[in-house]
Amino acid sequence: MDWTEVCVTVATQDTDRAADIANMVVPYGLYIEDYSDVEAGAREIAHIDLIDEELLKKDRSRSLIHLYISPEANPLEAVAFLRERYTAEGIGHELLTSQVSEADWANNWKKYFKPLPVGERLLIRPTWETAENPDGRAVLSIDPGMAFGTGGHDTTRLVLETLEQYIHPDTALLDVGCGSGILSIAALLLGARSAVGVDIDPLAVKTARENGLLNGFDQPRLTILEGDLVDKISGRYQVVAANIVADAIIALSPAIPAFLEPGGVYIVSGIIDTREQEVRDALASCGFAVIQRREHGGWLCMVCRKG
Repeated sequence: MDWTEVCVTVATQDTDRAADIANMVVPYGLYIEDYSDVEAGAREIAHIDLIDEELLKKDRSRSLIHLYISPEANPLEAVAFLRERYTAEGIGHELLTSQVSEADWANNWKKYFKPLPVGERLLIRPTWETAENPDGRAVLSIDPGMAFGTGGHDTTRLVLETLEQYIHPDTALLDVGCGSGILSIAALLLGARSAVGVDIDPLAVKTARENGLLNGFDQPRLTILEGDLVDKISGRYQVVAANIVADAIIALSPAIPAFLEPGGVYIVSGIIDTREQEVRDALASCGFAVIQRREHGGWLCMVCRKG
């Protein structure tokens, strides 16, 4: 198989945050080049004092994060996700790919994206596939294009499964960082009254609107806005979902109570398990209590309610 190498260059002070985001794409590991402290590292890790002159010439101000993506993991979606999240987090970056051009990805990865049952009631179907549906599930047709959200990633699937428990006929949903629109569309297919999605990436906004139309949803029932977190949002919602990253959830959470109906739930996902306590502390400081916790593949989804 042809694997795609993605190399992300960031300032050294952003390495840890950028690596956390990259880990959402390839949870099996990263290769990071960081020469900011090469002398101390050589002594403490390799136990040597003599350092190759080429290493000493390396740029100390920037780190390179390498990740390798198999075609069935959808390199197109992975790169779109990285661009969107780094931009949203304010992380300056350069992103290069090798082996397979971006134009080729749009065709190569599709053969690996097959209809996917999720939870008890949903069936995710790529637009180019037919799907048998003996269980009578609600079929969500999707073409993620350049946006994150096919339903295959653990973080997205955890939220989709969780939505089944909290969507009712009178539910209005707010989806922050909507990507392909998959969560908003799923909520409507599960019976929600309305859904509003927002994303900072104009390509994601375009894709989400197109996916809404594919499933028969448009304004006023489905509204997709371009904006940063909740700066374009008004009104109150029974369910607010944020499948983003830990730092964005921490930054977003203080604003959420103003958009929640009394008794409403705030569903957060995209959290690496090593950052659980940090996110919990931030949620608690905003008055949220975690009432449900789901985990898969090292990723967490938590359901919160105002205490």
